[in-house]
Amino acid sequence: MPTPRSYDSRRRQDAARRNRAAVLSACRELLFREGYQATTVRAVAERAGVSPETVYKAFGNKPGLIKALWDVTLAGDDEPLAMAERPALREVWRTEDPRTKLRLYAAFVHGVHDRLAVLFAVLTQAGPEVAQVVTASEEERLTGVTAFIAHLARQGILRPDTDQARAADACWALTGPHLFTQLTAGRGWDAGTYQQWLADMLAAALLPGRCSGQTR
Repeated sequence: MPTPRSYDSRRRQDAARRNRAAVLSACRELLFREGYQATTVRAVAERAGVSPETVYKAFGNKPGLIKALWDVTLAGDDEPLAMAERPALREVWRTEDPRTKLRLYAAFVHGVHDRLAVLFAVLTQAGPEVAQVVTASEEERLTGVTAFIAHLARQGILRPDTDQARAADACWALTGPHLFTQLTAGRGWDAGTYQQWLADMLAAALLPGRCSGQTR
């Protein structure tokens, strides 16, 4: 009796997920240990125990593989769920108190940068070949920040005369990876210090006078 197609499909999907996870894990290990240039598709495939063709089929090319690694690291997993739908941001969206909302958003930003810090440092030193990955990620971050500012505006939290585009630019700059790295790795700030500072700066930049200032 032939094997049911649904079973075959599920088995193939499971194998593809295992291969994808193995490839991303191998890519991360080689990238952090050997650097970008040494992390070839062939080296990643050998480390993951798959063929180079499997890597190309799943990710397209080396920049596609790096972008996938970036996305998985940013999210913290490989689930097909938009960042706006993830629990940390859903908690931000449904929180009504402005000061609490900004504290939660600052904690979300810290979590993202904490996961991405090492990868960001490696990629920013990799040269023009991978610059498009960093550029694309920053464009995506600006899109997310712009959505956050629009959310604050809909909630009536922003100052009445706020230019939303300029507010998004300011929030994008304050929540950037370079500033995070300077304050944490460079100046030794711990998570609590960074998150409180960021919440304070966002409140000062975005909220009316009665809500801005220290957000303790």
